[in-house]
Order: sequence, then structure tokens, then C-alpha cells
Amino acid sequence: MPPPVRLHRGILLAVALTALNLRTAVTGFSVLTGQAGDDLHFGPVVAGAIGTIVTACFALAAFAAPPLARRLGLERTAAIAVTATTAGILLRAAAWSPAVMIVATVIAFAGVGAANVILIPIVKQHFPQRLHAISTMYMVLLQVGQLAAPLLALPLAHAYGWRTAAGAWAVVTAVAAVLWFVAVPRSSAPAAPAAAPPPPVSWRTPLVLGLIGLMAMTTLHVYTLVTWFPAMLEDAGLSTTESALLLSWFAGLGLIAAFVVPPLTTRLRNPYPIVAVCVALMGIGYAGMLTAPAGGAFAWATAFGLGVSTFPLCLTLIAARAADSQSASRLSGLVQGVGYGIGCVGPLALGAIHQVSGGWNETYGLLAATLLITLGAGWAACRPVPVPAD
Repeated sequence: MPPPVRLHRGILLAVALTALNLRTAVTGFSVLTGQAGDDLHFGPVVAGAIGTIVTACFALAAFAAPPLARRLGLERTAAIAVTATTAGILLRAAAWSPAVMIVATVIAFAGVGAANVILIPIVKQHFPQRLHAISTMYMVLLQVGQLAAPLLALPLAHAYGWRTAAGAWAVVTAVAAVLWFVAVPRSSAPAAPAAAPPPPVSWRTPLVLGLIGLMAMTTLHVYTLVTWFPAMLEDAGLSTTESALLLSWFAGLGLIAAFVVPPLTTRLRNPYPIVAVCVALMGIGYAGMLTAPAGGAFAWATAFGLGVSTFPLCLTLIAARAADSQSASRLSGLVQGVGYGIGCVGPLALGAIHQVSGGWNETYGLLAATLLITLGAGWAACRPVPVPAD
């Protein structure tokens, strides 16, 4: 078998294993936060800080990973990123204090954030003729890992303790890291910088500001719910197992969005109705959590899971509105970097509000109020105009 075929198969497996683990360390740990907090003696503020670190790392990686990849090469950057993820997961499982837990989370999600940014360029470089199929595989595996992690975490925690459950995914990321390091010496060297790079994207336009606002509000809602939804449901009277199942259901609905929203967005000249429907669903979910959190928990989890479909909408709009692939890359870094940076305040701030108030009603009200920003940002983001250069 020719070496290039072996190389591409190894990279394809590395892409698959990496994509599978892009969200497992988030949703797989959310259902363990209570046990870890009891063991390490931390409360909602530290738990909220952990959720904030996730999105903050995504924001920093959106700016840092592309220049790092240009300097070191895509495969070498992926190898370092997945190694950092593995080390962070293992350190989190062994954490002996809240401070160590936070440091471990930073290490793990710096790696996850970098991998999140560079996987698509890797797919474009190695599989240009199968871009749609491999990209779909990447998105589906991301959602599968996000769905499966909480389902597997609780049985592992019951049988072997929360530390084993938190560290188990390091086995998969370690295999991926080995595959990336094997690919490095046999892959192409880092590309030389372009002689005349394209001009930067202008952010001082309603379209770009709308995309940033849409990404920021979507991030705020997604990661607040991923961090706190199990605790919200348990405080409403559901068991830990029921809460984990509903978190998996919430995450699994992203599979529907991954298949339905992008083609629908490209067919519509102005896809703003998608934003309106998503906002309505999120509003129904928060109203339901205020009035009947336990009795309608499945319905509210469904509303939330479908309501955050503004995430694939935003990513599709970035590709659709950019003039070319280089502009799309710059626009994606700008929108995701600033959007994740704004959205990362949600888990920490709302966890602090919960600790002060002793309940979740104020949190539901604040989250519902931010839906007005989503409506306004979505209106600007969905306008059928191209992104201007600066």
C-alpha cells in the first residue's frame, strides 16, 4: 500500500477521534460536577468558572491557533493540541484542590479550542475531494461524543468514582495524539506565508456585528445550559440519572440541527425565520423552567436542544457571506473569537447569581431577556449582503 494512502487513513482516524472528543470533556463532566464539588469542597462559583474557562479557551484559540498552525504546520499543531487535552483531562481527574481543577481545565480546553479551529483546514488540505463527506462526519462525531459522554459518565462514576469517569476519555485522546505525531514527519511542511495576504475583514458593519452578537448569545445559552442544566433539573426534584439523560437529549438534538439547518440556510435568501423560531423555542423553555421545571422537563430540554440551532446557522452564514475561503477563515476567527469571549461570562455570572439568590428563577429571567439581543443580532446577521473587507 502506498505511503500516502496509509498517511491519509491515519489522519482520517486522527480527525475522527479528535472530533469525537471535542465536547466529551464538557458534557461528560457536567454531570460529575456535584460529586467533584463535594470531594474537593467547591460550590457554584467554581463550577461556573469551569464552564466559563471552556468558552474563554475557545475564544483565545480562535485567535491563537491559526498563526500557530502557520508556524508549526497543521498536523504538528493538532498533535500538541490533543496532547494538551489528554494532559488536562488526566490532571482534572487527579485534582486535589479547586485550584488544580481550574488549571487542569485551562490546559484541557486550550487543547480542545485549538483542535476545534484547525480540524476543518486539515480536512480541506488532506481530503479536498471529500470535503463535504468528511466535514459531515466531523460534525456528527462531535455531536455523538457530546451526547454519549454524560450517558457513560454516570455509570462509570457509580462503579469506579467520579475521577475514573472524568479521566476515561483521555484514553481516546491519547490514541489520537499518537496518530497526529506519527503523521507529522510524513506530512507536508508548513506553508510559506502568502506574499500578499487578503485584507482583514471589517468588523464595523451591521452584518459582522450581527454575526458576532448571534454567536455570543448562542454561546452564552449553550454553555450556561451545558454547565448548569443538570443542577437545575436536580434542584427541581429529578434524579442525577434523569438529569444526565435529559442533558444527553439536549445535546443529541444538535444532530438534527447539523443536518437540517445548513442546507435550509443556504436555500433561503434571508434565513431570519430560523432565528425567530429558535428564539421562540428558547423562550418556551425558560418559561417552562420557571413554571413547571420537573413536570415538563423533557419538553423544555427539547425546546432548548432545538433552540440553540442558531449555532450551525451562524457558522453557515459565515461561509455563505464571505467572498472566498481566506475571507471565511478570517471572518470565522473574528466571529468565534469575540463571540466566545462575550459568551464565556454566562456560566460564571449565572452561577454566582444562583449562589447569591439560592434559586434559578433570576437566571431564567436574565437568559430570557438576552433573547431580545439574539433577535436583533440575528436580523443584522441574516441580511443577504456580502462581508466587506477593511
